[in-house]
Amino acid sequence: MTDTKSSSPQSYPCPECQAGVVRLKHITYFTWLNDELITVPNFPAWVCDLCGKREYDQRAIAWLTMLLNPNAGSSPETKENSQTAYRRPDSRSALGK
Repeated sequence: MTDTKSSSPQSYPCPECQAGVVRLKHITYFTWLNDELITVPNFPAWVCDLCGKREYDQRAIAWLTMLLNPNAGSSPETKENSQTAYRRPDSRSALGK
């Protein structure tokens, strides 16, 4: 059985400045959602100790994107039913033909 902590790097040389060391830190992540600024505390990011270059954890970004999705939590059936309920009637059926 392999230990996941030992298989992922604890730090690595910075690809941006090539002098610093990139380490995993938990920082506050900022993003815009339409006209609202969203802040997420304790967000995992790889940060260079010299130049400050940040690379956000891709799994955490995917998770956050799913959470901020306006359709999150609704089933496909609900979406179809809500669109059907507001569908405008066909002009032939409205005239009784």
